[in-house]
Amino acid sequence: MWAKQFLLALIGLSAGVTVAAGLFSFIISLGVVSDFADRTHTGKHVLLYETSIALGGILGNIFIIYQIPLEMGKIAVAVFGLFAGIFAGCWAMALAEILNVFPIFIRRIRIIKCVPYIILSMAIGRGVGALIFFANRW
Repeated sequence: MWAKQFLLALIGLSAGVTVAAGLFSFIISLGVVSDFADRTHTGKHVLLYETSIALGGILGNIFIIYQIPLEMGKIAVAVFGLFAGIFAGCWAMALAEILNVFPIFIRRIRIIKCVPYIILSMAIGRGVGALIFFANRW
């Protein structure tokens, strides 16, 4: 019986490592990390950024799988939510940039002057939506 459990654990661990490696490779190949390093003029720390992303994914999985409770106050949860939202927003913008969604959309509807306002309104809408969602959960 223990051999079956060991085999299942080995298969699960291998599958998890494969999926995580694929996700982190995808993040790196999108150029999110190098783009941030370029915009903040901290290119010498790219390896630290990549390590932090991998470590965050590993620790997040450990906390979720083993259901480790983290005693945090509402302020810490709000800070975590802010960082998670920034991360998700960066993903969305990186994917949109790769797929050239915005240039095609702007050309199709023939707007040029309103582009900053459209992007700002999308960001505000996302933030307000997240606030409403999390306010209803408390």
